[in-house]
Amino acid sequence: MKYFHNEIEAKWQQYWAENQTFAAKNDSDKPKYYVLDMFPYPSGAGLHVGHPLGYIASDIVARYKRHQGFNVLHPQGYDSFGLPAEQYAIQTGQHPEKTTKENIARYRQQLDKIGFSFDWSREVRTSNPDYYRHTQWIFIQLFNSYYCKDTDQARPIEELIEVFQQEGNTRIHAVCDENISTFNGEEWNAFSSEEQQKILLQYRLTYLAETEVNWCPALGTVLANDEIINGVSERGGHPVIRKKMTQWSMRISAYAERLLQGLETIDWTESLKESQRNWIGKSVGASVTFNLKNHEEVIEVFTTRPDTIFGVTFMTLAPEHELVAKITTPEQKANVEAYIEATAKRSERERMADVKTISGVFTGAYAEHPFTKEPIPVWIGDYVLAGYGTGAVMAVPCGDERDYAFAKHFDLPIKNIVEGVDISEAAYDDKNNTILANSEFLNGLNYKEATKKIIEELEKIGAGMAKVNYRLRDAVFSRQRYWGEPFPVYYVNGMPQMIPAAHLPVVLPEVEKYLPTEDGQPPLGNASVWAWDTKTNQVVSNDLMDNVNVFPLELNTMPGWAGSSWYWMRYMDAHNTNEFASQDALKYWENVDLYIGGSEHATGHLLYSRFWNKFLKDRGFAPTEEPFKKLINQGMILGMSAFVYRSEDSKTLYSKGLIKDKNVHPIHVDLAVINDVTNELDIEAFKNHPLYSDYKNAEFILEDGKYIVGREVEKMSKSKYNVVNPDDICEQYGADTLRLYEMFLGPLEQAKPWNTAGITGVSGFLKKLWRLYFDDIGLIVTNDEPTGEMYKSLHKTIKKVTEDIENFSFNTSVSQFMICVNELAQAKCHHRAILEPLAILVSPYAPHIAEELWSALGHEGSIATVKFPIFEAKYLVESEKEYPVSFNGKMRFTIKLPLDLNAAQIEEIVMADERTQAQLQGRTPNKVIIVPGKIINLVG
Repeated sequence: MKYFHNEIEAKWQQYWAENQTFAAKNDSDKPKYYVLDMFPYPSGAGLHVGHPLGYIASDIVARYKRHQGFNVLHPQGYDSFGLPAEQYAIQTGQHPEKTTKENIARYRQQLDKIGFSFDWSREVRTSNPDYYRHTQWIFIQLFNSYYCKDTDQARPIEELIEVFQQEGNTRIHAVCDENISTFNGEEWNAFSSEEQQKILLQYRLTYLAETEVNWCPALGTVLANDEIINGVSERGGHPVIRKKMTQWSMRISAYAERLLQGLETIDWTESLKESQRNWIGKSVGASVTFNLKNHEEVIEVFTTRPDTIFGVTFMTLAPEHELVAKITTPEQKANVEAYIEATAKRSERERMADVKTISGVFTGAYAEHPFTKEPIPVWIGDYVLAGYGTGAVMAVPCGDERDYAFAKHFDLPIKNIVEGVDISEAAYDDKNNTILANSEFLNGLNYKEATKKIIEELEKIGAGMAKVNYRLRDAVFSRQRYWGEPFPVYYVNGMPQMIPAAHLPVVLPEVEKYLPTEDGQPPLGNASVWAWDTKTNQVVSNDLMDNVNVFPLELNTMPGWAGSSWYWMRYMDAHNTNEFASQDALKYWENVDLYIGGSEHATGHLLYSRFWNKFLKDRGFAPTEEPFKKLINQGMILGMSAFVYRSEDSKTLYSKGLIKDKNVHPIHVDLAVINDVTNELDIEAFKNHPLYSDYKNAEFILEDGKYIVGREVEKMSKSKYNVVNPDDICEQYGADTLRLYEMFLGPLEQAKPWNTAGITGVSGFLKKLWRLYFDDIGLIVTNDEPTGEMYKSLHKTIKKVTEDIENFSFNTSVSQFMICVNELAQAKCHHRAILEPLAILVSPYAPHIAEELWSALGHEGSIATVKFPIFEAKYLVESEKEYPVSFNGKMRFTIKLPLDLNAAQIEEIVMADERTQAQLQGRTPNKVIIVPGKIINLVG
């Protein structure tokens, strides 16, 4: 019988679907194991061979854990809201829901072909109303919560209101906006409802505020920092500017310390943890207040080096700082405004990364030093960011390189406050070896002593205090898009009101076009039925807005990360219509045991999801503090691009080996027109390809009658024409071959190039495996007792594969399978006692062939939950030793002897061997050296 992978794979994929083989239960007595892949976005391009890498790894673990007796939850779904679908809708006029459904159908078809053991009964899609009703509900909970510093957790806003009613806010310790006015209980009760709502917005965990955002005019929307690369939008490469807008924000900063501390409790790579630590950016220092001359306002700065306060010679504000417009003198107004306009075109990341460019403008205003009372010039500079700290720095050029460069560039004073240090060429920033000078009462003190002293003095004069600061800023939560979760919000006199939870979801309305309105409103401004009737609790026509009970709905939608910040919980109880998941389901599954995905989500999705999980835990809706116990970032599978080389005038194309010393330009070539093994270009196919019609009449300069293309490893991308479709691999070689080959390419975490030429070896391995069970006629498995060597081959493999899966070292398992099958083939092993456990061993990696082999061996049902083979060390204990037999130090032959023989017994056997007699030719050796288990040497 031949191995027909297409028939076998189709058969078992149908079996799994019909029998719900991988459906997990919420009430099992088995121990649970939850393995999850990062939420895929279903793009129109479909999957290329790089996408399944992490899925294959997680599937191997999921299948292995089932074999070990675990109740495994291994779900899949789609992060189906987002900008790409909306942009496509704008271009084609098709509703994003239609294209998203088509893309999902394509993804599902591709995923099924690869044979993943997903529990598809729990599939979720963030764009389905029955999913995003719960996202809207979580938003309402955030709105109705504040962060209590006393309990260090989120609490219901009603508790805060009760305190306000009784005693005001003078004793409240909560995370809130800065500069909140104090009031007592009597004053609170006298406030109007609107005034009370405005105050509460300053405490809520999601709130409306005017903030600096990344605005992309071409896309008509706000972008998160992680959606911007090198100052342009990741999607489309459009310019991004800084702009002030009223937006919904999430008070993630309240959780900064807990997000830091939680990293110590989870099994993530150190590099990933460090990325989050840097993004959170904890700094310990002091808040210092500088009065402004001729102004009532003050400048507040946060500094990690309050000990250097006597070295301040100027101050720098972020160009977006709210004080800039107030304090700029008429003489400086034009320069300042021009600088602000130029800065708005650069993203924050670009400004942070650019350490070479020195730019700034003097505002004309002066601050006052809190101790010396000396005037300090106030500048603006784009190296200061409005969102970090207070958006202002006290510049100490003698102790900070950036301040030093700024001072040198603009010829500002540099005051030396470090004893015995030359700062004529550079700043001195070694705080641990600093003794202060020219610093009045701090003279002679080191960094620690001076820091303690200066904070005491600042507190005495009311000019500062000790403070811990975080780089992590509150997350902007509004997007000016159509294809996203609608906010469950309507407005009464400009104040946000939550739609009652019983009337969720608020479903996206129909719109004629997906662009912003002519007056700049978000796309939902185009909807004609988008108002809320508080009497009927439903969405009604905008024409009814004149009615006293009808109010405008929020026009922004939620960002893409809204639905992906809690989706793992929905999988636990995907069909619950009353709540996002029952408490029983949440308590059973708790959190994700293994999470696999790309490193690009290190500071976006992973921070937001940890924040939401902690919030839901605080409010009693989630059982654990952290969502993901163990996380692995899979590396990227790179594409092997192909190039032809054109001359300057595009009339000649040179083969790769002929381009030396020629002025040529490489052009990416579609892999469809080359032989991927020989790298030979199909010239006729190239000429007839629509992309290369310009070269129909070009001259091709060949090597030995062939045009050989150049090859280079790059990121797999449609634009580079180096994408390999997994469907083609599954069709030609089989899904099991694809799965094994992707694992065989190298360690999971590392990037590695795809080379289709290498897949034939893996394909050959599966055929060789098949031949252990079948010959041309049929099954050849016997019930004979295997030899010791056969058991040894099997148990070496059990040991290796078990260790490899536990350590996520999947590539070396594939190597071991190949070694084992080769050894068994050489031993002519067709023994059931070996081949049954071997089929189970292979099953997590190559499930289709394993199922077929298991069935052929006479078993009913699926192999999926059969107990995994257990390694027995006794089969690896050596009972014999193959000794090299040497004569005068030169090895002449080998002899296999039992290991329990002593030296005398070994000598007797060796001397009687005819090969020894042939070597000695009647002589008697002068000396026989024998070390049992090691050497045999006859001398003389």
